[in-house]
Amino acid sequence: MNLAAQASLLVAFPVAAAILGSVIAAFRPPGPKLTSAIQHFAAGVVLAALAGEVLPDLRAEGNLGFAAAGFAAGTAVMLALGALGRKIDRQSPVAGSLPAGLLAAVGIDLLLDGLLVGLGTVLGPRQALILTIALTIEILFLALSLTVGLKGRGLSSARAAATSSGLGLLTAVGAIGGAILLGGASGPALAAVLAFGAAALLYLTVEELLVEAHEHEETVLLGAMFFLGFLVIYVLGAL
Repeated sequence: MNLAAQASLLVAFPVAAAILGSVIAAFRPPGPKLTSAIQHFAAGVVLAALAGEVLPDLRAEGNLGFAAAGFAAGTAVMLALGALGRKIDRQSPVAGSLPAGLLAAVGIDLLLDGLLVGLGTVLGPRQALILTIALTIEILFLALSLTVGLKGRGLSSARAAATSSGLGLLTAVGAIGGAILLGGASGPALAAVLAFGAAALLYLTVEELLVEAHEHEETVLLGAMFFLGFLVIYVLGAL
């Protein structure tokens, strides 16, 4: 099976998660405690994938200059997306209208997630599986959040779910495109893309998932969900 076919198979799971999260949020949104538990768990999963798969591969690739440049670029992109998201949140929504800025920011995020799935197929089967699992859980939460946000702007449940599900398809574009473009990439190019992905995952964990997870009152159980997510990915990586 070539890399594009592998990426197509793996990315079906994040895309399905986007659709599932959109439908759940549209018609039966989870309560604050369950949402916080999902965020804690997802943060642990993504951090474990970063520490156990992305960073070791990045060090193995070498090419420190390209890695530093890729990490700086990834940081800049994620900070810009975060600033755009905060700006959009401060604006008064027009009921029933699609927020172009928000959708663009989420779309870029999903493309980057897909790129990481495609990159995983280039690195190897184990890395591809771990990254796919981590990003599937992250995209599930992203779809939940986006759909709830769209409903808050006055969109109907069906329209909000359809919009979020449609955006989830961008993950497939990123994954298949990434597998094709990176299949014959040189060491320096892989190092730069890996570092870019590391910055994106680090931002996602520290600045988004954990920040939003702690908006709800912290409990021992919620805190344990973070470590459970980390442990699950650690064990899968070791098997």
